[in-house]
Formats: sequence, C-alpha cells, structure tokens
Amino acid sequence: MPEFLPTAPYRGTRDFLPPEMSVRTQVFGRLYEVIERYGFQRYDGPILESAEIYEAKSGEEIANQQLYTLTDRGGRRLALRPEMTPSVARMIAGNAGALQFPVRWYSHPNCHRYERPQRGRVREHWQINVDIFGSTSANTEIEIFELIHDMLAGLGASEDMFVVRANDRNLLSSALTDVVGVSDEQLPEVFALVDRWEKYEREKLAASAEEIGLTDKQFEKLGDVLTAGTALLDELPEQVKENSNLVRVLGSNAASLIRFDPMIVRGLAYYTSTVFEVFDTSPENNRALFGGGAYSDLASLFTAQQIPGIGFGMGDVTLMDFLGTHGLLPQPKAEVDVVVIPVTENLGDAARTVATSLRRSGVRTSVPLEFRKLGKELGRADKAGARVVVIVGQEDWDAGNVTVRSLATRDQRVVAVDSAPATVAELLAE
Repeated sequence: MPEFLPTAPYRGTRDFLPPEMSVRTQVFGRLYEVIERYGFQRYDGPILESAEIYEAKSGEEIANQQLYTLTDRGGRRLALRPEMTPSVARMIAGNAGALQFPVRWYSHPNCHRYERPQRGRVREHWQINVDIFGSTSANTEIEIFELIHDMLAGLGASEDMFVVRANDRNLLSSALTDVVGVSDEQLPEVFALVDRWEKYEREKLAASAEEIGLTDKQFEKLGDVLTAGTALLDELPEQVKENSNLVRVLGSNAASLIRFDPMIVRGLAYYTSTVFEVFDTSPENNRALFGGGAYSDLASLFTAQQIPGIGFGMGDVTLMDFLGTHGLLPQPKAEVDVVVIPVTENLGDAARTVATSLRRSGVRTSVPLEFRKLGKELGRADKAGARVVVIVGQEDWDAGNVTVRSLATRDQRVVAVDSAPATVAELLAE
C-alpha cells in the first residue's frame, strides 16, 4: 500500500471549505462596510518582517514564546507576522511625509503565533486591525468606541451581548504607586499580575504578589483598587486625571459606550495610556473577544517623528465564537442562483449563451460541465441551492425561447431568450 501524506492541516491552522468561507465572507464584508463608512482606508503589508520589530515592540510573550522565526539565505532573521501593528507603524513612518495626519487605516491580515491550540486560540488567525494615527485628541478614542459598537451592531449584536471594558495605564500606575504603595521598580511585575487577576485563583495571585515583594496589606489594597470602578478616580491626583483622554471620554456623552475597569492592562508593550477589551456577556462564552489601546510613539523604531495612535485588533476565532454563541452567524450562500440546463448535448453552446446574459445582469449562474439527463440536472441544481433553472430545449431554442422554472414554487414560463434575465430576476425576487 502506498503511504500518503496526511490530509489534515498543520496543527493550529484551519481549512475553510466553501460553506464556511461563505459565512466568513459575509461577516467580514459587513465589517468592512461599517469601517469604511467612518472613512477608514484599507491597506496591507508583507507577511514576513524583520524579527527585531516584534522583539522590540510586541512584548516578551510574543517575542520569546510565540514568534515563528526563520533565517533567509542572506542571513537575515525574519518572522511570520504575529500581529499587524508593528508593520503598520513601519509603513506610517516610512510614508509620513506624504500623509495628511490624522489618518484612518484598516487591514485584515492573517497572523501566526505558536500558541497551544484551544478554544479561542489557534496558530494562524485572521485579524481586522483598525488604527488612527497622528492625533492625541480624545475624539480618536470616542470614534474608536463608537466604531466598535457599530461593527458589532452590523453583525446583529445588541448592546447587552457585549461590554467594552476600558482603563488607562497611567491612571493604573498612579493608583498602584499612590494608593497601593507599589514602587516604580515593582510596577512592571504588578502590571503583569493585574493582567492575570481574573484568570488565577486568589491563592496563586497572593503567592505571586509575595514574590514581587508586596505585603499582605498591599495585596488586599490592590484587590480593592481593581474592583473600585469609577470610584477609584476620586482617589487619584487631579493632574493625573487631567492628562487622561479616558477621563475625558468618561465625562462626555460617549461614556455609555464603555465601562471603566482598572483590571484591564493588555499585555502588549507598546500601549501607553488607554487600553480596552471587548467581552462577551454570555455565561456560555464569558471571555475577551478582542481589544486594543493607545500608543504615544509606536513609530519610534523607524523615525524621530513622534506619531501617536490608537487602534484595536479583532481576531476571527473569538469573533466567530461570539456570533455562534448568540445565534448571529449567517447561513452559507448557495453555490448559484440559477442553473441553465441544455436538454441535449448539442445545445451546450446555446446554454452558455443564455448563462452569459444572466451573468451580465448580475445573477450567479452555472452551466453543467458534463451532459446528463434533465431529471438528474434538476436534482443537482436543487442540491446546489439554485432557486431557478433555465431549460434550453431544441424546439424552444429554434423558436427563440427558453423555459424558466422556479424550483421553489414550480412556476414555469416559456419566454423569449432576450426576456430571460428579466423573468429570472422576477422569480428570484419572490
């Protein structure tokens, strides 16, 4: 027996057969439409980048544990992109002189991370990235939060299905140092502890706090700070709050779009102030769906020009889980709307002529590639999801006619060839 190669994809990657691809195309198409209504323009970039940009900007977890790296024949260290933000920072910096800031850009790349495959995590995913570059105005944050709500609404989600939990790293730093008494040296480790706060048991959190050097009293105070909500703001210095765009958002009519939550930190190293995560509120899928934040100078690796920004990345895996949990996934589209069937093999050219006219009118139309009897082709058309068939018979064709039949209602009409597109359109509209 010959030994065949496996048909399964590499672990952590996925095949998308046409029905699933149809669902994905519909979902992403709706999202593109909403994003572009806000004036965002789509861009793209290479899947291979210098490994350095991720090691410098993406944080230790990605750089040290999740990066797919390789060395090319010229000895250059490259990586499959694990995320898009460092790439777009490079592109913005390289084209800064020709851009009119602020700019609104979005993309939909596939990204690769060496994850342990599980629900919500795979090794290759597609992620919609949305960013505003070149402004420090609080209006950028308001627009991002409005966009998130409109994107999810565009997929059929109601406001009670999700919540946008937002924080400001500078507010949290002040709370940790001024309220909890954390030293500047301890801050990075405490930030990492906060990021794990909802994922670990209390005993494990306490043990980690002790390793950092926090006292039991500080640990208790840390818990109070992280669950205080907006009441925490009353304990912070006015100067810190005056410099926070998130505080400005909370004081605007956009405050209802978010919930202030000191537990939101985000693990990526380039976030400098506002950070946020969107959570599913269903107990069946109570997890973060996607997130993002603001960065004061992400382009610093590439230029001396300071270019601030804010954005988010919406991954396809958690998004599809969310839509599935709430029954919001669209149905796959049928293969075609219409099948043009020649009754005899010699009518193949005639059938293709009719199909061409239907396609030019915007109707998805197919013609059998192999000749079969009419009954079998009608059955195949039905299984393909076609709603209408056009039957080309010799007698009709000689008279300049075809037969148009609705597979749903069995309504059947003999019409002139030139009238076939209008008749098909009428039956499809029923």
